[in-house]
Amino acid sequence: MGIWDTFTDLVEAAKPWATVEAEAPAEEPQEEEQPEEEEEEEEEEDDDEPKDPKEQLEEECKNSKQCAPAKHHFDECVERVTNASDDGEAKEDCVEEFFHLAHCASQCAAPKLWSILK
Repeated sequence: MGIWDTFTDLVEAAKPWATVEAEAPAEEPQEEEQPEEEEEEEEEEDDDEPKDPKEQLEEECKNSKQCAPAKHHFDECVERVTNASDDGEAKEDCVEEFFHLAHCASQCAAPKLWSILK
């Protein structure tokens, strides 16, 4: 492609007298049915993707004996904050307890995950 072709393409793209697309013929309602079919195809494609083992391993670790103390503190905090919010006196959140539980689950799941990935 030469320089003249490039220049011509730029002029055709920028000129105001180019084809007006607003006057394009109306599309038929048959295309409304096609997105439903596409959605079904997308759902089927999602099933083909492999599941992430990290999430499952972390969930198992959260419920394991190793993370029982962190989970116990988190559950107590959630109950305490929920009761306080029902009374309108919620002054704390459980972010710290959540991060302790997430850290414990990640530390527990890491060796198992690496053994699966190898």
